[in-house]
Order: sequence, then structure tokens, then C-alpha cells
Amino acid sequence: MFSEPTMEQKVVRGLSPALADAAGWMKFLGVLSIIAGVSQVLSIVGLISGGLQIWMGILLFQAASSAEQARATGDAYAFRSALDNVKTFFMINGILALIGILLLCAALCFLVLLPMLGVVPFLIDPSNFNNF
Repeated sequence: MFSEPTMEQKVVRGLSPALADAAGWMKFLGVLSIIAGVSQVLSIVGLISGGLQIWMGILLFQAASSAEQARATGDAYAFRSALDNVKTFFMINGILALIGILLLCAALCFLVLLPMLGVVPFLIDPSNFNNF
């Protein structure tokens, strides 16, 4: 009637609960990310960041579904798919964090260091400050 699970299925069923237990949270954060991304895309200014936000939400949702499938069936492909989606999610987050850090450093350099060196950025005109 039912065949005995293979060694691969046993291993997948043993490893997948750690990821599948977080599936509810991944789906929740995925939906929130998609909603935030849609609101950013609708503003047109946040078209790229909103698109990335939607993509990351979809990745989390797919990872959660694949992890639940891997736990239920012992499917190694579903488990691998869940891990790949989580990996891509964190890779995108890491790249965005690095871009944010670089932009922060550039802004600090532009707004703090240049005036300290006597180089006034073209956006700041000191003569306008005397009018207030």
C-alpha cells in the first residue's frame, strides 16, 4: 500500500521542520512586504524600491510554502527551493543594506566634511542664512 520513506525523505523531514515552523511568520512578513511594496510603487517615486519590496515578499511567501511542502512530503526539491528563496531574500537585503550604508557615508561626507574643510556645497548658500 504505502512504501517506506527513502533515506532522502527521512533526512528532508528531519531538517525541514526548523524552516517550516517559521512558515507562518514568513507568510506574514511576505504579505506585509508585498503591501508595503505596492504602496511604494503607487507613489511612482518608489518604483524600484517598491518592486524590490514586492519581490522580497514573494520570495518569503514561496519559501514558506516550499518549507511546509518539504515537511509534509519529504520532497528534497521543495526543501532546496525553500532554502534558495531564503538565501535570495537575505542576499537582496544585504545588498540593499550595503547601498544604504554607502549612501549614508556619501551624505555625511557631503554635508559634514566638506563644510568643515571650507568647501561649501553648491546647495548651501551661507548668504541666505543672514535673512532669518
